[in-house]
Amino acid sequence: MIRTATPDDIPTLHALVRELAAYEKALDEVVATEEQLHQALFGDRPAAYAHVATADDGGGEVIGFALWFLNFSTWRGVHGIYLEDLYVRPERRGGGHGRALLTELARICVERGYQRLEWSVLDWNAPAIAFYESLGARPQDEWTVYRLTEGPLARLGAA
Repeated sequence: MIRTATPDDIPTLHALVRELAAYEKALDEVVATEEQLHQALFGDRPAAYAHVATADDGGGEVIGFALWFLNFSTWRGVHGIYLEDLYVRPERRGGGHGRALLTELARICVERGYQRLEWSVLDWNAPAIAFYESLGARPQDEWTVYRLTEGPLARLGAA
């Protein structure tokens, strides 16, 4: 089952974010707090959205999530969805929850007239790459992601 995340899901979402970071060998980079997640998703001006996957046993246990936000294509003239994180607990993978989360985001795109659903994947994550390609997703290998953080971001912002 897929549903929109609620404020009650914040502790679990935070735990899942940390699990994902550990899987991606970057747990030491996670500084986000539960309060920050709450503000981003449910504050006065939400800038991000989340859906959760729950266990099929009827207990409602959250076992995965998709956290996303809107982007915009100047070439297409419409919004799209950028999927920041997609994660299903390892012991629950293979049950269709990741596909169901992506299906929900694709449904939102179609319903709202968005023309892109995009995300990044680590180049070593072969299982995820195979899964995404099985859905028809294709890498955009002519583009390279750049990022400014911490010191370089602060220096440029202060210039």
